[in-house]
Amino acid sequence: MSTNPPDLRPDLARASVTANLRDGQPTIGMVSLGCPKALVDSERILTRLRAEGYGISPDYSGADAVIVNTCGFLDSAKAESLEAIGEALNENGRVIVTGCLGAEPEYITGAHPKVLAVTGPHQYEQVLDAVHAAVPPAPDPFVDLLPASGVSLTPRHYSYLKISEGCNHKCKFCIIPDMRGRLQSRPAHAVMREAEKLVQNGVRELLVISQDTSAYGVDIRHAEDRGHRAHITDLARDLGSLGAWVRLHYVYPYPHVRQLIPLMAEGLVLPYLDIPFQHAHPDVLRRMARPAAAAKTLDEIAAWRDVCPDLTLRSTFIVGYPGETEAEFQTLLDWLDEAQLDRVGCFKYENVEGARSNALPDHVPEEVKQERWERFMAKAQGISEAKLAAKVGRTLEVIVDEVDGDAATCRTQADAPEIDGNLFIDEGHEKLAPGDIVSVTVDEAGEYDLWGRLA
Repeated sequence: MSTNPPDLRPDLARASVTANLRDGQPTIGMVSLGCPKALVDSERILTRLRAEGYGISPDYSGADAVIVNTCGFLDSAKAESLEAIGEALNENGRVIVTGCLGAEPEYITGAHPKVLAVTGPHQYEQVLDAVHAAVPPAPDPFVDLLPASGVSLTPRHYSYLKISEGCNHKCKFCIIPDMRGRLQSRPAHAVMREAEKLVQNGVRELLVISQDTSAYGVDIRHAEDRGHRAHITDLARDLGSLGAWVRLHYVYPYPHVRQLIPLMAEGLVLPYLDIPFQHAHPDVLRRMARPAAAAKTLDEIAAWRDVCPDLTLRSTFIVGYPGETEAEFQTLLDWLDEAQLDRVGCFKYENVEGARSNALPDHVPEEVKQERWERFMAKAQGISEAKLAAKVGRTLEVIVDEVDGDAATCRTQADAPEIDGNLFIDEGHEKLAPGDIVSVTVDEAGEYDLWGRLA
């Protein structure tokens, strides 16, 4: 988990909010840290505040108060959150804290006793109560109308679509279930209503997110309501009917995931799966309290690719987990050679306060973690480079993210925003605009990015 990139930080950035404020309008700033799920929470909070007549300030000095939406997944993320809170206090002085780190209010107030309030993750009502107490609303019924679409902290052509909260897994290295609770799926008709509004308002790509997308609907027994069933396969099919790109994130490799692959082969859903494998050695997976079937996973991957040869697989892994031996790490490298994943991220293991993995024996020295991380990333980079080189000469459909005088920055169907690579068009791009979907012939490939020309 990391801070949203600078161009997605609403305190630094391009938040889609109206800059024109009326006289006397109270204003709120927002700093959003952590993962896309937290970004969705920030958007919902700002949308509610806009509907109540608050203005949204893009900088500290113009705000009557600042909300810091924190991440608390790793100790490094906690430190980053405390730093952001301190910066907001120094720059503005009136700060409300929410998000995952808000589940530990004493940790925050111990470091920053001057914060106005602390609320936990997805506690929208408590955040609004804290804002009302700090900056009373002053709505003008003739001016402040509910905006036609919610406040967006991403470019208008793509949007995150959160389908559930919480998680039922008990991975030893993770405290997300303690912070965000058990799985709580949204009704499928509510997800579809939000998706339809987003597409009507110009969104060309829907990025489906949750803590465990594969488990969507399990807690509500896959209830069917108003023509929509709360099961990830049904939801993916329904979303695919809207005409936008649909990209699935955080998909655990349960057996029923194979039902999604034909939808990708048909073009209803992007041929892209973001699956958190975490490791490949069965003993490490058991110590993590995760399913330990890496060999069967290779068979499953092969079966997926038989049905959908263009399938892109993205995953994240942890190296240096307590007790990880050199032999276990080598198994991971060998597995990566066989799996040939397209997009790979890697974390060095960190203790997290409250995680059961802290108590495991045989913690790996930091220098060994670093050395393994470097070897892992070198292996992943080589695979990525070969995969991209194979795309030279192919014509691919891409979505345009940004256009400037030098080039158009685009993404193929194999690239999620902010975490994967880009495709650059540096000639004949002048008439392109963000959100355009065009065909491009690939001319050149690098380690993570592509270059091409309009087909």
